[in-house]
Amino acid sequence: MTAAPALELRGIVKRFGRLEALARVDFDVAAGEVHALLGENGAGKSTLMHIAYGMLRPDAGEILVHGIPHQITSPRRARSLGVGMVHQHFTSIPALSVAENVALAAGWSLAPRRLARRVEALGAETGLPLDPAARVDDLSVSLKQRLEIVKALAADARILLLDEPTAVLAPAEVDELLRMIRAYADRGNSAVLITHKLDEALAAADRVTVLRRGAVTRRAAAGDESPASLASAMIGGEGAPGPDPGAGDSPRASGVPLIRLSRLTVARTGGAPALRDASLEVRPGEIVGVAAVEGNGQRELLRAIAGLVHAESGTLEVVGPIAFIPEDRTTEGLVGEMSLTENLVLGAGDEAPWISGRRIRWDVARRRMEALIGAYGIKAAGPDAAARTLSGGNQQKVVVARALERAPKVIIAENPTRGLDIRAAREVHDRLREAARGGAAVIFSSGDLDEVLELASRILVAAAGRLEAAAPRAGRAEIGSAMLGRPV
Repeated sequence: MTAAPALELRGIVKRFGRLEALARVDFDVAAGEVHALLGENGAGKSTLMHIAYGMLRPDAGEILVHGIPHQITSPRRARSLGVGMVHQHFTSIPALSVAENVALAAGWSLAPRRLARRVEALGAETGLPLDPAARVDDLSVSLKQRLEIVKALAADARILLLDEPTAVLAPAEVDELLRMIRAYADRGNSAVLITHKLDEALAAADRVTVLRRGAVTRRAAAGDESPASLASAMIGGEGAPGPDPGAGDSPRASGVPLIRLSRLTVARTGGAPALRDASLEVRPGEIVGVAAVEGNGQRELLRAIAGLVHAESGTLEVVGPIAFIPEDRTTEGLVGEMSLTENLVLGAGDEAPWISGRRIRWDVARRRMEALIGAYGIKAAGPDAAARTLSGGNQQKVVVARALERAPKVIIAENPTRGLDIRAAREVHDRLREAARGGAAVIFSSGDLDEVLELASRILVAAAGRLEAAAPRAGRAEIGSAMLGRPV
């Protein structure tokens, strides 16, 4: 007799107003299995997992854990059934320590010494060590992601739902995490992996399921699929996208630099220099990519250019208006409870067309947001939809649309396509290239080296607080080596 799946969702329906996010979706994961859940932004992947974790209630359908039907009405109920979730966005409390965040997630006692020992033991057991005393706000992005996984495992999760867990990780960290997920499943547990990266899905998963517009379009063994077949199932028979249109037609730099910095030193939180003696010029029409492993000064560089942090020494000149696309759309990009129109107004300057003296013309702003929804292919119920109701990728499209609609002279972007699917990432690249052709200076950083190589007309490497130019024809191996502190 075949064992029942560890987790099974049958006939799941979910609507948000007029938008049907899920249309009678069936999905299951077996014990000892890694099951990849794929699809474009807004296809319903996160919504389905939020239902499995009790964050949303389905309009129809049922959930079974080890063959037994359950009403999962809250994350607490899900955890009691052995279901844990690693969210796309960090949920830890920045002001608390690693140990305190783990204790809150797992319901452990806050006795300091015993708690520290338990966190250290869990890190050793899972291969995800963390300093129990470290303050979360001081952790790198990759360590914050590690903490999210440790929190779920601390609550004795036997079924782990991972929503884009590799989106903020460097290549070596991705490999490490995928090995951990595989080992977790090999111990008899179950893992659901949501990812936009098809090579990751094929490398880590036993099975794949593809959603498109809230419906299942493919279920198969991972070994029977290829990136092309999965891309076709995701985007509706169009096949795997080829190179970005215009990728070979890079914008040309010309004119007086719009960004100029000389011997710039910027400190990180705590006072130690994150970036030392950096010099750089970016001219109209250029797209400069910064390749770096997390925590090597790229964040401080971009935020200094954007005027968000102050330099300790050196000179910095930037010609405005400036558009800044932050790395974390949920804490810095959007206010989730506000509507898309309200978020548009919140991020605009005094020169916006809906500003009339001291008065906001909401009808004008609403029409503009409606136009941006159409122009950027944002999947939302309309301009009055709350930002939190959008998928992560569609939230990112809103942030990008709001930044670029002001026709800025300088565009600064941190991981501009984080959480975006193949087509959406291409669209963002096209928008940035279009802005550069229109005379903007673009500088961006990305944890995805392939994105830097594809989009940038010039590449810089940040390593150990130093900024160096990569050779014009440097390839992936050379730049990857430089990211680790070896000569470019």
